[in-house]
Amino acid sequence: MMLAATDTFDLRLAQTEEDIRAAQHLRYQVFVKELGGQGDLVDHDAELEQDEYDPHFDHLMLLDTARGETVRDQIVGVYRLLRDDMMPRVGRYYTEGEYDLSVLKDSGRKLLELGRSCLHPDYRGGAAMYLLWNGLADYVNRHGVEILFGTASFHGTDIEVLQESLSLLYHRHLAPENLRVRAVAGHFQDMNLVPEADINRVAAMRQVPALIKGYLRLGGFIGDGAFVDHDFNTTDVCLVMDTEKLNATQRSIYTRGT
Repeated sequence: MMLAATDTFDLRLAQTEEDIRAAQHLRYQVFVKELGGQGDLVDHDAELEQDEYDPHFDHLMLLDTARGETVRDQIVGVYRLLRDDMMPRVGRYYTEGEYDLSVLKDSGRKLLELGRSCLHPDYRGGAAMYLLWNGLADYVNRHGVEILFGTASFHGTDIEVLQESLSLLYHRHLAPENLRVRAVAGHFQDMNLVPEADINRVAAMRQVPALIKGYLRLGGFIGDGAFVDHDFNTTDVCLVMDTEKLNATQRSIYTRGT
């Protein structure tokens, strides 16, 4: 199912095993080679970052057809998507390994989990993320999704280095109680580490990854507590967005007027 196309870009959902392996290969380049992540099912010989959840998710793929003949050559961006009506096939959301999602699951609203989002290094800071978000918006509208959620990562696991950025997110962007997921017990890393008045806000926000900043600009919130993921060499936060809360300006960034 084609979602969008522009110039040499195609944006669509994965349809074949070859498509999924292409997405896993791009994820390997970013999460394993670039960021030093690991995982039980990572295939270093084939250069695939994969897990047991992949067969059950939709995979949104951004392709630049000018890069080569195969989908593995062309893929430059991916998103992994799981709707609440798909979740029973898996048994739980991926995010539940890090966060208690009870407040969302008990809300009775239509949920969509986002994950494994990444871009090829050559396509960061340009139109690629915008195109992926447009495809995501089409998907959200098509399925009547009301709440988006998923983890996003800071590189590294040194909390002292990240303390001002985490504290800024806590003080300025903590989710309201009805959306406030919480890092699981035993892995809860407090984000309230520095008083707001003592934070160098410019430096702290500069350290926040672009993906997280993008969601915050769209009206997203941060769950309570971070999760330090030593396997992936990241410190994760949980982003939550209520699609009803997007104002007109934010919605014009996120969608194409649909």
